[in-house]
Amino acid sequence: MTQPNQIYKCNVCGNIVEVLHAGAGELVCCDQPMKLQKAKTQDPKLSEKHVPVIDFEKDIIRIGKVPHPMEEKHYIEWIEIIYRNEFISRKVLGSNQKPQINFKLKNLDKTQLKVKAYCNLHGLWEA
Repeated sequence: MTQPNQIYKCNVCGNIVEVLHAGAGELVCCDQPMKLQKAKTQDPKLSEKHVPVIDFEKDIIRIGKVPHPMEEKHYIEWIEIIYRNEFISRKVLGSNQKPQINFKLKNLDKTQLKVKAYCNLHGLWEA
């Protein structure tokens, strides 16, 4: 059974889908079940450049304490904001863009905000 906002990836062709409405069925692509992408929040070698950093004072969400590389072969594909378990915004990035977005954050309840980012090489990250 799927849940809203879950991210699935096809290991054959690379398709990525996000669940908008939960269902009992299995997500399939290229005749194989799609793999649920579990968001990482820490990794001794990768966290510094992958975990979203939320700056409520400056209204900026950036990826990594140290900026994530944005190169043709390694970059953040998208950043997504979820507030109170409801999707709010997603920004799709190209390899030539900064790994950050501006968003009005000052009046939001910090405990209800979730940010996801997807690295084309290292998968899904969350803060």
